[in-house]
Amino acid sequence: MQKSFRLRNRADFSRVYRHGKSFANHQFVVYWFRKKDVEKFRVGISVSKKVGNAVVRNRMRRLVKEIVRHHEDKLIEHVDLVFIVRKGALDMPYKDLEKSILHVLRKASLLRPPGL
Repeated sequence: MQKSFRLRNRADFSRVYRHGKSFANHQFVVYWFRKKDVEKFRVGISVSKKVGNAVVRNRMRRLVKEIVRHHEDKLIEHVDLVFIVRKGALDMPYKDLEKSILHVLRKASLLRPPGL
């Protein structure tokens, strides 16, 4: 995922948390906030220390970024997203993580309709 598509500073995360909407399942929470000056979308990923050590947290971050990268053409534009990884996602295989992320995005109406 390109750096221009990442949320990096605390103010951006805080704005999404404060003013955005959220949807969740057992593995992920997604907060989202519409932002007109963003050309596509931007993604931030948060993994608590309660989930695991640094190796585990970074691996989960990499997996989520890769899944979002593979499905970036399906995501709506002009939106900031923050994914929060829950403990339930730790022991899941890649395909199940992908299904779970797509489920929470579909639940939040952040995926484009099929055929567009």
